[in-house]
Amino acid sequence: MNHIEKQLSAAPRNLLYVAVLSMMVAALFVWSLTAVNVQNIGQGGLSIAKNILYGLTHPNMDMLFNFSRQSILYLLLETIAIAFLGTIVGAILAIPLAFLAASNIMPKPVSWLTRLLLIVIRTVPALVYGLMFIRVTGTGAFAGVLTVGLTSIGMLAKLYVDAIEELDTRVLESMTSVGCTTFEKIRFGIVPQLFSIFLSVIIYRFDMNMREASILGLVGAGGIGAPLIFAMRGYKWDEVGAILIGLVILILLIELMSNYLRAKLVRGE
Repeated sequence: MNHIEKQLSAAPRNLLYVAVLSMMVAALFVWSLTAVNVQNIGQGGLSIAKNILYGLTHPNMDMLFNFSRQSILYLLLETIAIAFLGTIVGAILAIPLAFLAASNIMPKPVSWLTRLLLIVIRTVPALVYGLMFIRVTGTGAFAGVLTVGLTSIGMLAKLYVDAIEELDTRVLESMTSVGCTTFEKIRFGIVPQLFSIFLSVIIYRFDMNMREASILGLVGAGGIGAPLIFAMRGYKWDEVGAILIGLVILILLIELMSNYLRAKLVRGE
């Protein structure tokens, strides 16, 4: 114990570093406060805020338990379908790109060019893709599926590459020594190592795509987003509250399910 106390007492004091860092953080905080303008908040703004709060706390429950094509339940199911199909499309298309981008499998120029393509795909926001696909396919769920699929490719391929580059090549070398074919090496040497990792990544991306599919409705790509923005523009805050309740419950259930499935995959069950 005395040895540890001596080591702690002999540790260098970074008081100057801490003081300078604290002053920088305080200066940034004060500078950020200049962007806050409370003078424009008048009586009308407070009244609108009161109406918003009242509508959110008194949602239109009839919308939650209506089973028509314009109901919240139907639109939530459509959002799930967009996220699910988009995730499947992105997961499949990302596999060949991931192998092309893996530096331990492909030559450096091919790997570098593929990684550059994946960076470009990840750079463009989902709403921009949504607007472009709407021009091609028109408004509806199909544009949402294409958008979610394309945005999923960038992230999934990147995580696939990380898993591929961490492959245990000794397994492949031992299979080569016993005369296994290329198909057998892929089937019994590569797939078992990558399957659980890929599946875990796909589940995680589906969880993210649920949120993206909800937002894509704002630009007409299907799902729950369009009714949400229409209700907000019409100041129908009770409908906004009902839609948000449905979204929160749905995303919470998907979050719990995805965490459960990923935990089972990690444990190898």
